[in-house]
Amino acid sequence: MSETTIPPAAARWIRRWLILVGLMVYAMILIGGATRLTDSGLSITEWDPIKGAIPPLSADAWAEAFAKYRDTAEYRYVNSGMSLGEFQHIYWWEWSHRFFGRMIGLVAVLGIAVFAVRRWLTRPLLLRLMGLVVLGGLQGAIGWWMVSSGIGETTRVDVAPYRLMTHFMLALLIIALVTWLWLDLGDRDRQPVARAVRVTAKLMLLAVFVQMAAGALVAGLDAGRTYNDWPLMAGELVPSHYFETDLGIRSLFEGRAATQFNHRLIAYGLWAASLISAWAFRKTAYGRSFLVFAGLVSLQAVWGIMTLMHAAPMNLALLHQAIGVIVTLAAVRLSWLTARRV
Repeated sequence: MSETTIPPAAARWIRRWLILVGLMVYAMILIGGATRLTDSGLSITEWDPIKGAIPPLSADAWAEAFAKYRDTAEYRYVNSGMSLGEFQHIYWWEWSHRFFGRMIGLVAVLGIAVFAVRRWLTRPLLLRLMGLVVLGGLQGAIGWWMVSSGIGETTRVDVAPYRLMTHFMLALLIIALVTWLWLDLGDRDRQPVARAVRVTAKLMLLAVFVQMAAGALVAGLDAGRTYNDWPLMAGELVPSHYFETDLGIRSLFEGRAATQFNHRLIAYGLWAASLISAWAFRKTAYGRSFLVFAGLVSLQAVWGIMTLMHAAPMNLALLHQAIGVIVTLAAVRLSWLTARRV
């Protein structure tokens, strides 16, 4: 039994629910980006899936939460002397991020329960939906794993960039899987395409994921707020600090110069590849889809340059992230459309 045996009316309702879930995940990604840009992620020093849904409701509760934050390295080395009001500002960003994640889980579980009661779910579809729920739960655990890297007995004043990248990329994978499933449940017929078209679309999707991971490292290191000239970096074609002596090979993942330079290079390659493929496949069944993808990549590249040259202020950086997710979904759609062989 496959998803194609689902009654059309049921498929429409499930697709509407998937749109809601997808939009919520998209909003969650942006809230997470704002939490990162406002340096709010370490303001809540505990993870309690149940009690944590309730914010401080009294002066004593606020004082207790603030006292726990004052034990972090971020407070001691960056925010020493912060007022309670300033703490509350960053606390609400992190609390909103976590609370919205709980709401996504609730919407997902309730939706699946309703569809199961109505007997709209085939076994393969149920397994796919439950897989999304499992990934959502894993995302919550990884979120705490990320935050825990910056609290406790540590000198870190921020979360570990590797963990931030993992957290972000899992969110991107979830919204990509939601989109793919939404496409699978639609009634659109896919035209057969040549192997070259199909492989190119898959490589584009892979390249987008690699580029988004590279961007997450840049964000985790605040590397977008350094080397703010373009097309050179501090007046150099290749930054002289690409390899930092104290980091060695780890500079590729932990050095501000290397991560930003790598992010630029991957962007150039993806940009060029999208334009070339749009031209090469312009007369194929999905030539317009390749063109749309190339247009979105071009928009993202130009916006990224502008964001960099303005030292990544919150409004420009958030929109850069928002466009990046849209580029990812366009790549998912392109790969889905071209998945059928000749």
